[in-house]
Amino acid sequence: MEYQYIIGGILAFILGFVLWHRSTGMKKTKESRENVRDEVVKSSEQVLCQSENATNTDIIIVGAGVAGSALAYTLGKDGRRVHVIERDLTLPDRIVGELLQPGGYLKLIELGLEDCVEEIDAQRVFGYALYKNGKSTKLSYPLQNFDQDVAGRSFHNGRFIQRMREKAASLPNVRLEEGTVTSLLEVEGTVKGVQYKTKIGQELTTYAPLTIVCDGCFSNLRRSLCNPKVDIPSCFVALILENCELPYPNHGHVILADPSPILFYRISSSEIRCLVDIPGQKLPSISNGEMANYLKTVVAPQTPQELRDAFDFAINKGNIRTMPNRSMPAAPYPTPGALLLGDAFNMRHPLTGGGMTVALSDIVVLRNLLRPFHDLSNVYSLCKYLESFYTLRKPVASTINTLAGALYKVFSASTDPARNEMREACFDYLTLGGVFSNGPIALLSGLNPRPLKLVLHFFAVAIYGISRLIVPFPSIPRMWIGARMWIGARMISVALRIIFPIIKAEGVRQMFFPTMLTHYRSQVV
Repeated sequence: MEYQYIIGGILAFILGFVLWHRSTGMKKTKESRENVRDEVVKSSEQVLCQSENATNTDIIIVGAGVAGSALAYTLGKDGRRVHVIERDLTLPDRIVGELLQPGGYLKLIELGLEDCVEEIDAQRVFGYALYKNGKSTKLSYPLQNFDQDVAGRSFHNGRFIQRMREKAASLPNVRLEEGTVTSLLEVEGTVKGVQYKTKIGQELTTYAPLTIVCDGCFSNLRRSLCNPKVDIPSCFVALILENCELPYPNHGHVILADPSPILFYRISSSEIRCLVDIPGQKLPSISNGEMANYLKTVVAPQTPQELRDAFDFAINKGNIRTMPNRSMPAAPYPTPGALLLGDAFNMRHPLTGGGMTVALSDIVVLRNLLRPFHDLSNVYSLCKYLESFYTLRKPVASTINTLAGALYKVFSASTDPARNEMREACFDYLTLGGVFSNGPIALLSGLNPRPLKLVLHFFAVAIYGISRLIVPFPSIPRMWIGARMWIGARMISVALRIIFPIIKAEGVRQMFFPTMLTHYRSQVV
């Protein structure tokens, strides 16, 4: 028992030191950021007094998906003149972006967009059901301290986007136009606007002090604005199951299958989305029947019995779709006159359904930063000031990004005994309930985005897994002790190899000490 107190004492000391350091730096950071903001506001007001803006647009938004539409409404509501250019304004038909976590719904409320999940047959989501080897456990969102309406929402992605487009277009100062942006107009390192082709093929240019690129995961504009290191760890195979019931109503279902997870969640009152993850980029062929055979022989036996008939019927129906799962850390090149947002800027594995929550959280941060400025013409000072956006977004974004990447690796099957022990330990840890399930689910849902808590829970899983291997110590045959201790040591190694590369990509200082970094940058400005 003594070693447990020692470990607990060390963790408590580290946590106390970090919290003390953050609290002492927070006040100074806030004052410094306000001073910088005041200087830029004064500068922008001087420009406003000297001359009127040469264009009729304050901000160009490229793309009208979830991020672009929400941003257009948000900035338009603040009085900005917004020009949105979207390649296709018809109803989108996607197989992801269908689950909004409770943390994302809270951001919708903050932006005044909560009515966009109404009248689209959206379904309330209260948590997850986790399955492994015939066992299951229910993991509910910790919603006790929130209003009754706060929960996750699942829906058809296209219906949700169209509602937000309609709301943005209802503002007189927001203009939605169908067209394809072909390039950014850049002069001496400053983006002045965009060149685009209209629906009828006419090539036009439009100018604005600020261009925000939200053209999604297939963005052809981000290369000059960030370091686009896109990774594709797996692909989703999508089906729609009709007229059946989930074993746990109003919960997403995650099956820890072999070789990787299977997801089920309701997207309307009569439809359940199924997403089968297949590692790598090489998929069985749909056209020659290989995919249907794989789904029937490998996947179907691992699905819950209650869904198996509907699953087989969906396969026979033949509407099988696929999509690569992309991951890309945020690595921006701060550029005067331009900014990246949404999947064009930052992606994570969609296993945890966190993409829309990150995008909406980013919009709240950006709106708050832009609100003091009456004019955006002082692009160089504004660019310097908006560098704080990349730091202020980190608590939410890095928590959800890291959790998505780590959980995908932990939930996937492996030939490595240590990886499989980690997987088993994670399932058993979550089934303990109380803080052991509420803490991770609060992180996943965006209700409590704390990177430090994420790391503590992750290594708590590893330590819990080791304890399962060596306790009860006296009853273990001596010949097994060495082998189990070796697997336990390798579990720690596995945990480090899973989470540290993700944290490194997110940025250690930005992730754990964002206020300190913002303070440093404000001093530079």
